[in-house]
Amino acid sequence: MLIAIIQVVDMIKLYSYFRSSSSYRVRIALNLKGLEYETIPVHLLNDGGEQFKPEFSKLNPSHRLPVIEHEGNVIAQSVAIMTYLDAQFADHPLIPEEPLAKAQCLQLTEIINSDIQPLQNLSVLKKLVKEHGFSEEEKVAWIQHWISLGFQSLETLLEKTSGEFCLGDSPSMPDCFLMPQIFNALRWDVEMKPFPLITKIGKNCEAHQAFIEAHPSNQPDTPKDA
Repeated sequence: MLIAIIQVVDMIKLYSYFRSSSSYRVRIALNLKGLEYETIPVHLLNDGGEQFKPEFSKLNPSHRLPVIEHEGNVIAQSVAIMTYLDAQFADHPLIPEEPLAKAQCLQLTEIINSDIQPLQNLSVLKKLVKEHGFSEEEKVAWIQHWISLGFQSLETLLEKTSGEFCLGDSPSMPDCFLMPQIFNALRWDVEMKPFPLITKIGKNCEAHQAFIEAHPSNQPDTPKDA
């Protein structure tokens, strides 16, 4: 008698906030890889920020999103999460194996991850307003400056690496980072005319189902008036 052996894989849990650009990145990555996941909302503003609650602090003492749980493993930081997903699940690799392509992938990713996003992070903006007296206009100008500066670098590099997406004609890790950054740029009225390649790639991402499903407007914790 044959006995069927069924491999049970734990559902991935994603701790996410609908408007968190870092959570948005990981939602795209999960969708590109065709992985099912459970979204656990963590509101970054309610009650002083649910990320500071004891139960979440146990998961991530840095009090940052996103975080995933999978088979007993808890992983934070979007680059680390995507590296883990690539190692665990072979479908639709996010990071190329070829050395130059891998380096280009990480270079494009880190311009967004290290040079742009941290300077427009919610905690940074709060400090600028509360401790340095930034007006709303000064805060917006700060955001626009750092996004535009980072986009200048990206636009130049994309002349060598891009096709329909950041690395050729298939979406990969840099696209997971770029689309949320474009979302923020448009939200803060950054002038996009100087960045035709970024704009083209953004349009291609917008039409891709994995990106559509990951969009902040399509999340279980998205407010009806958002």
